[in-house]
Amino acid sequence: MTLHWGPATERADLLAEPVAQAIGLLDDTVEVAEIDPGLADTAAFCERYGVGLDESANCVVVAARRGGETRYAACMVLATMRVDVNGVVRRHLDARKTSFAPMERAVELTGMEYGGITPIGLPGDWPILVDTDVAEHARVVIGSGLRRSKLAVSGAALARLKGAEVLTLAT
Repeated sequence: MTLHWGPATERADLLAEPVAQAIGLLDDTVEVAEIDPGLADTAAFCERYGVGLDESANCVVVAARRGGETRYAACMVLATMRVDVNGVVRRHLDARKTSFAPMERAVELTGMEYGGITPIGLPGDWPILVDTDVAEHARVVIGSGLRRSKLAVSGAALARLKGAEVLTLAT
């Protein structure tokens, strides 16, 4: 199958509501392509649409706990890498314990579908931790907030999102 990319600002129907509201605020061109929602998971998507795993970035929602308080953050890493949640992320967020956020909670807090969560349109007080390899990419494919589409955006645009910090997150 071929991906047909077009301006995301012209296809709000392919974006989760929080993403549609935030997309126009970016100072970069973001494109969107409709996909088979059954192929939204990274490995299946990349194989079917011919996108390299090193061109695709995943957004992982992390719950960081300290002293009875739970804070959330998003981590962006290339699909070829794993987020060091218990090391780098835990220390950076000054948490006693970190873990992947439960699916239901991540969906509830973001207003996005699981498997389509993206850093664009996340709650404004969330840190967005962008791996250096993602930030250096000219163009990465990420979620759109929905399982039926993907976004293409520069790593530099992700690094400029409100609350974004660039660091080495992956192992």
